[in-house]
Amino acid sequence: MSLYEEAKKYYADLGVDTDKAIEELKNITVSVHCWQGDDVTGFDSKEALSGGIQTTGNYPGKATTPKQLMADIDKAFSLIPGKKKLNLHACYAIFENGEFTDRDALKPAHFAKWVEFAKARNMGIDFNPTLFSHPMVKDNLTLSSPDENVRKFWIEHCRRCVEISEYFATETGIPCVMNIWIPDGYKDIPADRLAPRKRFKDSLDAILDMPYDKTKVYVTLESKVFGIGLEAYTVGSAEFALSYADYKGITPLMDNGHYHPTEMVSDKISSMLLFHEKIALHITRPMRWDSDHVILFDDETKEIAKEIVRNDALDRVFIATDYFDASINRISAWITGVRNVKKALLFALLEPNAKMKALQEENDITSLMVLQEEMKTAPFGAVWNEYLNAENTSVSYIDEVKKYEKEVLVNR
Repeated sequence: MSLYEEAKKYYADLGVDTDKAIEELKNITVSVHCWQGDDVTGFDSKEALSGGIQTTGNYPGKATTPKQLMADIDKAFSLIPGKKKLNLHACYAIFENGEFTDRDALKPAHFAKWVEFAKARNMGIDFNPTLFSHPMVKDNLTLSSPDENVRKFWIEHCRRCVEISEYFATETGIPCVMNIWIPDGYKDIPADRLAPRKRFKDSLDAILDMPYDKTKVYVTLESKVFGIGLEAYTVGSAEFALSYADYKGITPLMDNGHYHPTEMVSDKISSMLLFHEKIALHITRPMRWDSDHVILFDDETKEIAKEIVRNDALDRVFIATDYFDASINRISAWITGVRNVKKALLFALLEPNAKMKALQEENDITSLMVLQEEMKTAPFGAVWNEYLNAENTSVSYIDEVKKYEKEVLVNR
């Protein structure tokens, strides 16, 4: 009997069909962020990275051109199993023949090559306005700035991004999640917390007043607890983002690095699902703060996946990754992080959730605890390897990554 057959029998005794779990995982799409490949630099600005964002490390081989970034994405995706989307920032607009267009005048044509790239690989595109690393970020403020010209610039940028998002959805045939996040805030205690948030609200209203097809574009709003240089006050707090999403009928987005260290996004998912048709996630690994480390197969990643699966919400949660580590091979960082999201989803699909819920309802917490502990040492690895084989993806990828590094990355 093979290792998988033994694992299959183990899970079957608990009422879990491993073949069914593998088939379900095949149909779960994870939106993969492009910015791991070039340290969030993009192609439209020479500005230093700013807005409470910091990428550390200087590992050789960073992508510096669209062609290089696309090649690196291809290499990473070839070693990541299952369905994927491409998640772009607006700063990845592609200009040719010396052309340049500022962010408030971006057009779908500036992303035509990305659409061509995505369509050739049968995947959709998600999108993000880029409200950082730009001269029009004045005093760490964008959509909440007291300067009307600054607000107008960023409002127009976001409106153009809605248009581009609809273009992505129309061209690929797959809805586009367009996520708005701003870096706005103050390093020290402000005298007026209300006025910046009112300006932010008014700016968002102006963006969303434009007509767009809501079956094609899901606008999301992402909160943050603090950033570098914004330690005392963040305009787009969790309370603001959640309240605004409810007020305007858009989709809330939670990044699990954007909360206080003792807050767990996994604990928030069930509450959010009660009141929102859909929610969105940026999965990362915060270490002491919003440090965007590569996702591991750790407790919180597993708990996030469990909450999605056990609440039958796979069709209601937009799952995306968001991290950037420049201290290690960037291709490996992509593969490791996204594989771990997929791995956590499979782990959740293999739990005897109905049995666990019944034990809780019966208040048999003792048996529930024992079963939960037993699942931690279940023969999960054999099922994961079977899934990789079903997706024609190798179990080990480090040799392939090192080969690509030697042949491609170190020669840049």
